[in-house]
Amino acid sequence: MKVLFVNRTFRNMLIASVASQLGTIIGNIAFAFYLLDRYINMPIYAILAELMYSLPTLVVFFIVGVVADRFDRKKIAENTGWIRAGLTLLLILFIYLNYLPVVFAILFIRSAVAKFFSPAEVSLLQGVLNKEEYLLATGLFQMIFGVFMLFGVSLGGIAYTFLGVIGALCLDVAGFIVSATLMRLSNIHIDIRLPNGRTRLQDIRLSMVIGDFKEGLLYILKNRLLLSIICGYFILGFFNGFFSVLPMLTMKYKLAPDDYKQFASLFAIFLGIGFLVGSMVISSFIKKVKPYRIIIIGLMISGVMVGALGTIQNVWTYLIIVFLAGTVFAPLNIAVGGWVQELIDKTFMGRVTAWVDPLMMLAHSAALSGVAFFYPKVIGLEYLYYSAGIALLLISLMYALTLPLLVREKEQSETSLPATG
Repeated sequence: MKVLFVNRTFRNMLIASVASQLGTIIGNIAFAFYLLDRYINMPIYAILAELMYSLPTLVVFFIVGVVADRFDRKKIAENTGWIRAGLTLLLILFIYLNYLPVVFAILFIRSAVAKFFSPAEVSLLQGVLNKEEYLLATGLFQMIFGVFMLFGVSLGGIAYTFLGVIGALCLDVAGFIVSATLMRLSNIHIDIRLPNGRTRLQDIRLSMVIGDFKEGLLYILKNRLLLSIICGYFILGFFNGFFSVLPMLTMKYKLAPDDYKQFASLFAIFLGIGFLVGSMVISSFIKKVKPYRIIIIGLMISGVMVGALGTIQNVWTYLIIVFLAGTVFAPLNIAVGGWVQELIDKTFMGRVTAWVDPLMMLAHSAALSGVAFFYPKVIGLEYLYYSAGIALLLISLMYALTLPLLVREKEQSETSLPATG
């Protein structure tokens, strides 16, 4: 890990990402608590707020990769911070005025702007780091993600309790400003920022956007292994969407109705510790184990644990299983994220990433929509857990039948290149 922190540019980008995520998660959690408190008999409002964070991907996905590959990646990452800071100030105003439809609309737009940050950041990191550092960086970001899970909900709950939803959103603004400032201060070579040359806004045509988007799709389709792994992002999106709202509902309406805020925070702490432990364990031998084995075994164990959560009647037993699930799911995240970066040419990173985000958010939105549609009128919480667990087990089986074969095909093609050259 030390080799990563020697790189000053990487340090700036890492802190910028942390500041942006920290501000976002505090405001989002505080707003969810606000909705559950203010509209106690309308849990669908909290679910709708989560949908406002995921649905924008399905609107802007066709252009984010083109923007990341055609325009200055550093400026894109920086300007998303400034724009989100301004939108958050508007959000504060309309929450104060209690104009809920406008609040949801601003959440949607703010989330749409945020979708341009990740492709730009990932593309920049690919230029800042060498291939040997990809998995290390992915593991580091995974550990940081675990810290957010560890403290994010707690910080959101604390901010909401002591500062209110307005004060919590002010922390969002501060996070976005810090992120944008650090991106501006990062010294990144122009060839990394503009690997395909400089493009003027007036040069962008719809045909170019469609063409670049098509190129990204063809690049994925030509690599069967890459295609299979990218489909793994759909699984990650499903998991993220499922656990973004269901644990809070489980605490509120089943396991701890009187203390749901405290136990929702404990859920995040237990899951976050699990992610940290899993990330630290896997980082010690990630290069010794083939990624596809981590993915297959991780999905299988995760499926069993998620299904088991539906049977739990004691809140502490629930939290222990959540911790164990986190230790399993962290290596899965690292294996998928690190492996994909190794397989993608840097000039196509933005266009390929443009397909990754929609897949994740489509799954995220599908999970949230399923919860909103089926609960509580059709089925109980336990059957939602059962369904999610069965889905993960089926996907694990599918990968067990396909990934080993695709890996062998790739290895054989690589060993045959010198002979044919």
